[in-house]
Amino acid sequence: MSEPSNSWRGAESTPSWRLSSGDFLDVNVWLILSYRSHEFHAVVSRYWHSACESGTPLWFSRGTMMGLVRLLVQPRMMGPDVMTIHQALDDYRKWVDTPQVALLPEPPGFDDALTRLMGMASAPLAAHWWTDLCFAATAEAAGLPMSRSTATLSALGWSAAWFCRVSDPTETEI
Repeated sequence: MSEPSNSWRGAESTPSWRLSSGDFLDVNVWLILSYRSHEFHAVVSRYWHSACESGTPLWFSRGTMMGLVRLLVQPRMMGPDVMTIHQALDDYRKWVDTPQVALLPEPPGFDDALTRLMGMASAPLAAHWWTDLCFAATAEAAGLPMSRSTATLSALGWSAAWFCRVSDPTETEI
């Protein structure tokens, strides 16, 4: 496998580091943007164009990058549009090479945010929610709103901490 392109950008993470703006996009938002046949592609594309026109920085984390690539190569998810690993990585690179998009490192305070959020759960978390919890902790520690296409965090009772800029017509915004 070749080395990453030098155009991949990431924020510097130092103890005093804080982002001033942008949206941290959930893996499902990136998937819908990448998968033109998805039923909500048009809705999420409108958000994308609006964010680009307004100059809003959009952020990947290593977790959302890996989640996107993992989903794009799954035949059950993508059906006849399934990608090879190389195609999926190219799709990710296409997004991160866009001027509005960059790779967000794990921000200072992530561990504290994750511990606090885990403590908010009233019952043991189902395994499929752990990654969402990590995304939420990343958004909180970075001081970024988390744009999501699902209401998972709302179901956990965390709706006051984040808001949703991307929603599909069947769901309410967080």
